[in-house]
Amino acid sequence: MFEKILIANRGEIAVRILRACKDLGIQTVSVYSTADKDAMHVKMADESVCIGPPQSKESYLNIPSIIAACEVSGAEAVHPGYGFLSENASFVEKLNAHNINFIGPKSDHIKTMGDKILAKKTAEKYGLPVIPGSNGEVKDFKDARSIARDIGYPIIIKASAGGGGRGMVVVRNEKELEESIKRAKSEADKSFDNDTVYIEKYLQNPKHIEVQIIGDNYGNMIHLGERDCSMQRRNQKLLEETPSKIINEKTRDYIGNLTVDALKKIKYSGAGTVEYLFENNEFYFMEMNTRLQVEHPVTEEITNFDLVKEQIRIASNSKLSKNQDDINFYGHSIECRVNAEDPESFMPSPGKVINFHAPGGPGVRVDSGCYSGITIPPYYDSMIAKLIVYGENRESCIARLERALEEFVVEGIKTTIPFYQKILKEESFLNGNYDIHWVENYMENI
Repeated sequence: MFEKILIANRGEIAVRILRACKDLGIQTVSVYSTADKDAMHVKMADESVCIGPPQSKESYLNIPSIIAACEVSGAEAVHPGYGFLSENASFVEKLNAHNINFIGPKSDHIKTMGDKILAKKTAEKYGLPVIPGSNGEVKDFKDARSIARDIGYPIIIKASAGGGGRGMVVVRNEKELEESIKRAKSEADKSFDNDTVYIEKYLQNPKHIEVQIIGDNYGNMIHLGERDCSMQRRNQKLLEETPSKIINEKTRDYIGNLTVDALKKIKYSGAGTVEYLFENNEFYFMEMNTRLQVEHPVTEEITNFDLVKEQIRIASNSKLSKNQDDINFYGHSIECRVNAEDPESFMPSPGKVINFHAPGGPGVRVDSGCYSGITIPPYYDSMIAKLIVYGENRESCIARLERALEEFVVEGIKTTIPFYQKILKEESFLNGNYDIHWVENYMENI
């Protein structure tokens, strides 16, 4: 087991990892930008190192500064959390070159799954169902028109290096196609410095279902069920729950085992999440995240399985602590991402938090780096807390979530708490009848 770990992240996920390290008796090192000098993850760590100014490129994305922080502090390993450098294969290789362990998968797997075209080809090769579309890069309008006519409209153009909904354009007819190709390639180039795009059939009303897996370096791998992440806006998740109301035990076993079988074939190790679109009782591979997900706590709540501790154990070359038969699913869990945003427009709302009071009581968990008096900077993701609630069933979980939202106090900035309080009363949410377009339609009609 490692003696000292550096956490190359900030906010709630840095706090989450710090707590896991302390539980395991591991010394911790936090890194921070000058904008985060008063952040909770800095206060909690055994050591902390400033790695640059507020801009991410000069701090949390600054690989030489992070490696220097490891060398100065004597950290043997780096946990990247999510976002920032968590899926950067070059970062992994540079850490390894300095004899520093990366708590995550091998760089080759990050490269494969980070390229959406290659990831789709790999998924199909190893037996995962994929969405009909182009067999690789779409170079120009003529190429796109031929593919679109074959699979039929509507289609969606996606950036190969994409993520977070950037470089994605829905095309409903051939008249829109040429301009849409130009727009998608331009956005992809600006966002990812890579204008490669591909085409897929656009599914009209799918659910977003993802499967959590984790494997070790000895060929052992398990799945921890599915999460329903369909409540999202602009392709950014807002609320996640598990189990999905529309997935039964037989279907869960089918997609979980199928996912595990595919990833075993590529000898994947570490935590990972395979994301699917689900429509008309069919799964379609969308992408794989080779890291810890924001929404991992809901899985932990219903399985009593600590994903962060297991990541650390696996990176230190231990075997998985459980096999598939040891994994049982109990109850229901829902997570709300509490963002520093206007609940009506979702525009960012940075500023000083005058008062912060997290809810508590049975079945309520809050993962956050927020406290009264902290200033939320405008430079990073707007999420300031995750409210995770557990119940014996979905109905009791929703009731407990309503109570927790009422108790949650954040004063001084706007947050998305009022948004969740409204949608919990919507019949379509209560009966589980919502898809990835639900929030957009809801916002248009209020």
